Amino acid sequence: MLYYNLSTYFRNKYGKRLKKICIDGGFTCPNRDGRCGTGGCIFCGERGSGEHIDRSGGIDEQVKRVLSQAGEDELFVAYFQNFTNTYAAPEVLRERYSAALIDERIRVLDIGTRPDCIDEEICKVISEFMEKREVWVELGLQTASDKTAAIINRGYKRECFERAMELLEKYRIPAVVHLMVGLPEEGDREIAETCEYLSRFKLFGVKIHSVYVMAGTRLAEMLDSGDYKVQTEEDFIRRAAYIITHIPESTVIHRLTGDCPEGALLAPSWGKDKHKLIDGISRRLAENGARQGSEFLAEP
Repeated sequence: MLYYNLSTYFRNKYGKRLKKICIDGGFTCPNRDGRCGTGGCIFCGERGSGEHIDRSGGIDEQVKRVLSQAGEDELFVAYFQNFTNTYAAPEVLRERYSAALIDERIRVLDIGTRPDCIDEEICKVISEFMEKREVWVELGLQTASDKTAAIINRGYKRECFERAMELLEKYRIPAVVHLMVGLPEEGDREIAETCEYLSRFKLFGVKIHSVYVMAGTRLAEMLDSGDYKVQTEEDFIRRAAYIITHIPESTVIHRLTGDCPEGALLAPSWGKDKHKLIDGISRRLAENGARQGSEFLAEP
């Protein structure tokens, strides 16, 4: 096995692949409402990565729409995807997460958020759901570089990520970390530094995203002005393969590339063919006799 993907994890644990129900939980983001910034990250659209979600109705209605079309033997992940899904009072979080878990076929609660929206009280609420469901928390780190973080308007420094990881580990809440390949002013060195940084933490999973430029974003303005240059397909494949070889073989790779909403992609054109990219990454690993974790050196 070249790498440990999410499908393999699901088959090993549940005997089948689980499908995701992408949910708009009605949250916003501290990087939009002024708490730590405005405008959001430079690559983020107005709906915070949830452009494809049908958000009509409440949370339970969003879930019911999917379940009504599903078979009785299908299993699901309730994925609170867009914006910051721990950015509310504990009682609000408890209510909204509960609204999604309305069927026994939903086996996993997956919460997308930011490290600066993780605290003790939030972890206590999340841990309540671990008694009946598998639970993950996804953190949008993107890069270990605070310099790049400022360029992309991330809104927090990496010490904040460290505090969040300490709390998640304390409550034994599995963490999935998002990494972006092809950020402004980042190259091979920054990718290596991010991998080295992550070796300090116990991660359940990693999501690797190729940077795409979406219409209407600040990144699109930077592309138009010449302030951002898109990486080549070969550079992305090489860097993604590097990440895979430098993370533990037990870490679940939840995805290997990003998906831009239909009709919104400005660049790169090669980003449209997801299967070609995944095949390219696998081929590079195989040709180099490499696999996940083959170059991983844990922090002493």
